[in-house]
Amino acid sequence: MRRFVRFLLLTSVASLLIPAFAAAAPRMYVGFQDDPNFRYEENRQAVLDQAQDANATIVRTLVVWASIARTRPTDPADPFDPAYGFDDLDELVRNTQQRGMEVLITIWGTPRWANGGRTPNYLPTDLGDLTAFARAVANRYSGQHSGYPFVRFYSVWNESNLRLFLAPQFDGKGRSIGPRNYARLYAAAYAGIKSGNGRAQVAIGETSSHGRDRKVPGVSDTHSPGRFAQLVAAANPRLKFDAWAHHPYPTPQNLKPTQKVRWPNVTLSSMPRFEQALDGWFRRKNIKMWITEYGHEVKQDGEPKGVTRTQQASYAAQAFALAKADTRVGMFIWFVFRDHPTSVWQSGLLTRAGSAKPSLAKWRAAAVSVDARNAILTVRGGSSSPAITLPLREYATSTSVGADIGITYRVYLRGTLVAIGQPATVLDSDAAARFTLAGFRPARNTTYTVKIEANTANLDPVGRILTLISI
Repeated sequence: MRRFVRFLLLTSVASLLIPAFAAAAPRMYVGFQDDPNFRYEENRQAVLDQAQDANATIVRTLVVWASIARTRPTDPADPFDPAYGFDDLDELVRNTQQRGMEVLITIWGTPRWANGGRTPNYLPTDLGDLTAFARAVANRYSGQHSGYPFVRFYSVWNESNLRLFLAPQFDGKGRSIGPRNYARLYAAAYAGIKSGNGRAQVAIGETSSHGRDRKVPGVSDTHSPGRFAQLVAAANPRLKFDAWAHHPYPTPQNLKPTQKVRWPNVTLSSMPRFEQALDGWFRRKNIKMWITEYGHEVKQDGEPKGVTRTQQASYAAQAFALAKADTRVGMFIWFVFRDHPTSVWQSGLLTRAGSAKPSLAKWRAAAVSVDARNAILTVRGGSSSPAITLPLREYATSTSVGADIGITYRVYLRGTLVAIGQPATVLDSDAAARFTLAGFRPARNTTYTVKIEANTANLDPVGRILTLISI
């Protein structure tokens, strides 16, 4: 680990800051999904180091219920029931957070013992079994158990509008049933996640970018994301969620990020229309979006229908720009980080041998500009002693809850030091330290830079910088 970790402060202000604060400018969690390399490969720690060097701030991982619970647990809500096999997930969570990155857990895949011996894409017979599993996962990573770091982000089911991941999509008469089933499935998982960790943020959807909305003989059933979301909302418009998760791949993947598609399919260019539609269907305002998969495969790395490495680099930059321009998008995850022999995808920013493709440099440069840990916050002008919540992922594994944290902060106005303090605080269960800028009273309509360094007795200091805008 570096002696001094680049500043950074999270921007999910609903759970990070007192109500006086709000997000003010585009920031995104950016990172990768790559279980073969991050979770199972022998050199997984070295590859995570490379992801950190690429300015990643989050790692998505697929938590397959059927793999973790191969037999029915005696107490399925107990995160430490001996039937559960969490070892590789535990290691990933620890390894990721030691590098200052968040984790997004996507729950998917029903065990045979829970759905009458069917494949993992079928719902459990008793949705209470899913609630219990989701509760166990969220509780295990709630920050309440020593050595098991807090995980903030969750989503429910992968590409739920495709039969490949959620079956059936239509009944025997061709009538749509997948969205209604997903609404029930999501509600069950959400209840479990929130009961296991009340601070968790949960995304619904995880939709694929395209579908047909009708049965086609001999072809796997699919819904378009727009129609699927509309029917989910019709089934239960009161579903609770923090964001809609979506995979806006172009179709096919060798087309540009700016590709236009026929609604209700949804690629990057049609995200604004999708967002407005979601607001209407769920009767909410400004629904947030998480892009939890995106990527372009490369021809010379094994995908005949892919793009060139130069095109991949260009498309990565374009996709980043489109996501950054959308103020609703709070997360952007590329699939995958490094090509791997076990994966059918060749969309990595690194080759199988570990050599950088041109897209890696593009990604690294773009990620700096949207780093969600580099928060831009607003506060009421004239208010005294603003309260700060400082996430310290780097301390989550090796420091116990309640451990002393030393803070040094310096507040600058156009380069001039205007306030300084050294409050003492403790590490909370969500791996955050809470304190105030004691005695500091920001002037109205003024922007400040706050440089912070956190210390513990045994670990390297962690640096953060935030931008504070008073209004």
